[in-house]
Amino acid sequence: MKRQLTAVTALLSAFTLGAAGTASAAGDPGWAETGTAYTDTLGGGQGLATRADGSLLYRGMTDIPLDLRFKGWNHVGDPDIARGHTFDAYQGPDTATSKMFAVTAPSGKRYEYVHQLNPGEKLNNSFATVSPDGQWLVSGEWGEQRRLQVFPAPLLNPSTPQTGGDLKEAWQITLDKPVRDIQGCDFVTDTRLLCASNDASATLFPELRPLLQVDLPRKVDGQPITGSVKALFALPQRSVCTGAFETEGVDYDVNSGTLRAEMIPPGVCAVATAVYSYQQVTS
Repeated sequence: MKRQLTAVTALLSAFTLGAAGTASAAGDPGWAETGTAYTDTLGGGQGLATRADGSLLYRGMTDIPLDLRFKGWNHVGDPDIARGHTFDAYQGPDTATSKMFAVTAPSGKRYEYVHQLNPGEKLNNSFATVSPDGQWLVSGEWGEQRRLQVFPAPLLNPSTPQTGGDLKEAWQITLDKPVRDIQGCDFVTDTRLLCASNDASATLFPELRPLLQVDLPRKVDGQPITGSVKALFALPQRSVCTGAFETEGVDYDVNSGTLRAEMIPPGVCAVATAVYSYQQVTS
């Protein structure tokens, strides 16, 4: 695993400050925690995605290419990989009027797709996840929201320019319950996403920093759709350090059935991000 930190593993695993648990709604499989790994936060603490060979791609602040920094893109979110293409979500400063998705083709060539913010749209670009059919890119904003944004997937959807350019929003997934501070989402099936929330207020859901499930009545198809949201369980908050944790990226490996979620611990322990792994179990 890239950038794995083994020296701090025993130390950071020594104490449990949050639930390690699994949960399932009636009729749904649950998720059993199967392991913990670590990655350095600067190089991998923003998100992760699984390559076709099962290896992991991490994203952190040191992964932003210099030319993109010069253009004002100062934050990279949770990435996704679809059909050999890597999708990265970028945002700029607080004065930004656009957000950007960078798509790296299997050849290594990178293309930039810029979305001009719609009225009322927040500048945040926390994550990118591509629908299983490769046609739609889902992303999200910060704060309390009742939607996820949907765009045609650059390069993979033939309606998009093939060398970069403007990217307009196609439609939205309206959520039946509000969510807050979503750091990453990934498709598990055509009609289900799992999303990692950094919400520790317990005002929307009783779990602190919950893993959320969003169920859709049909697969995304270019038309407005409403998703049903529920919290599955609180993501683990374990560290010898005390203070505020931060949820980061989430990834589902369809080949191995492994779900992974990142959590940055507080204080000096924040140099290493915990990556928790899960497998579905039947209760």
